[in-house]
Amino acid sequence: MFISNSSRRAVVGAAGAALLALSLAACGEKESTEQPGAGPSATGAADAALAAKVPDAIKADGVIKVGTDSTYAPAEFLDADGKTVVGFDIDLFNAVAAKLGLKAEFESAPFDAILPGVDSGKYEVGVSSFTINEERKKSVNMVSYFSAGTQWATKSGNPNKVSPDDACGKKIAVQTGTVQFDDITARSKKCTDAGKPAITIDQYQAQSDATAAVVSGKNDAMLADSPVGAYAVKQTNGQLELLGDIYESAPYGYVVKKDQTAFAEAVREAVQAVITDGSYKAALSKWGVEAGGIDNPALNP
Repeated sequence: MFISNSSRRAVVGAAGAALLALSLAACGEKESTEQPGAGPSATGAADAALAAKVPDAIKADGVIKVGTDSTYAPAEFLDADGKTVVGFDIDLFNAVAAKLGLKAEFESAPFDAILPGVDSGKYEVGVSSFTINEERKKSVNMVSYFSAGTQWATKSGNPNKVSPDDACGKKIAVQTGTVQFDDITARSKKCTDAGKPAITIDQYQAQSDATAAVVSGKNDAMLADSPVGAYAVKQTNGQLELLGDIYESAPYGYVVKKDQTAFAEAVREAVQAVITDGSYKAALSKWGVEAGGIDNPALNP
């Protein structure tokens, strides 16, 4: 059984100029969509040696089934058509899948349903900005491919005078099942231990809803993964601003079933291959998240 509140993430951005439109990308909706350009011919030639390491059950149909929470721009979110999943996680894993001779097929799912989905075999890989941590590694294999920290965001001008170091009595938004929920819960306990008011913690199933709550003024601030927060600020055209510094940087990892260690190693080698051939840098640069790039992907670091 997977425990979801040591997950990843936080603040989300928008698919278009208006951040509030993101709330239309309902996390509970499931769309199984083959991504444009997802095949080997579009993202680079397959590596025969790597393709040979893919288990027969996975490569039989030429498709790798991927679970993703498509409410987390710019990592993974729904395009303007409301069906196609796009983002830097998507572009990057398309390139990884191509090295393995496969086409990635992404299915939108609630974030906290993806790990159980990988464990049950519903998904062959989980790609959804999952922070690698010790709890997760007990249940699944994880392949590092990116690094991100947590950062806060609030309405421009910080009208409610929120401070990450003293948010006691404030209303803070986070996505359900994330490391940021654990973070804000611990901060609230420090408040009450010091005789100060608790933090009101509002959890949202979709990160887009958490972000919209800050834009609307329902919540005073939010905290999320650093690239997601930065993208949200950009996409809201001045309605939000970042608050404080990035902290607690940690690697994101692709999720592979625990008993498929050899396949997970093949995925790791594929990540190294896209780093080497330049398609890794191209995918990150397209979304302006090069700062999170890594040089040496690892299996269960």
